Amino acid sequence: MGIDYTQARQKMVDNQIRTTDVTSHSVLKAFLTVAREDFVPARLKPLAYIDADLEIRPAGPGAPARYLMEASPLAKLLQLAGVSKSDVVLEIGSGTGYVSALLSLLAGSVVAVESDPDLAAAATRTLSENGYDNVAVVTGDLAAGYPSEGPYDLIFISGSVDHVPDALGAQLREGGRLVTVVGHGPAARAEILVREAGTLSGLPAFNASVKPLPGFAKAAAFVF
Repeated sequence: MGIDYTQARQKMVDNQIRTTDVTSHSVLKAFLTVAREDFVPARLKPLAYIDADLEIRPAGPGAPARYLMEASPLAKLLQLAGVSKSDVVLEIGSGTGYVSALLSLLAGSVVAVESDPDLAAAATRTLSENGYDNVAVVTGDLAAGYPSEGPYDLIFISGSVDHVPDALGAQLREGGRLVTVVGHGPAARAEILVREAGTLSGLPAFNASVKPLPGFAKAAAFVF
């Protein structure tokens, strides 16, 4: 007997997402709609709805492993972002495109940047096959963003970072938001930053331990 993925999606929403104070109707509906199993490697499809990060690309020479974020912190971050249908969104680190698909249902349009060409190709293919036609996946440096399509109403970073580069903040329109997780492990915090008078400011929102994205490590400080 095969897996009932529709039922698995419902259980994910009921048991992993609703139980962590996610009440946004639009966010819950998006998680019920997007087929998470379509965005993971074939060997992981039976595990697509477990309450854990899923490795979508193993580590290679000079490249860390990449992960699809577990549902609970992802849903909390999307709720924090307050995405609306009028928003033009820049996603940083699209991976295989799952978060891009969720944002597609929540926003007006999405530009998704991915540094790994194979992941970008997989994301483009899966998003197209599933009809998410308001998302454009581009290949490039994650920390550089994609200024040519800015400014953006929202920048959503799909993983944790050591810091938010100035180059990303500069791509927000006035009043625009940036949502990310800063730090690593249990001490990491979700933050929402707002661009006001040309600068980013905000406060931590909640603890969120998620896998890091490559390219955001702080340079080591020189010690005398």
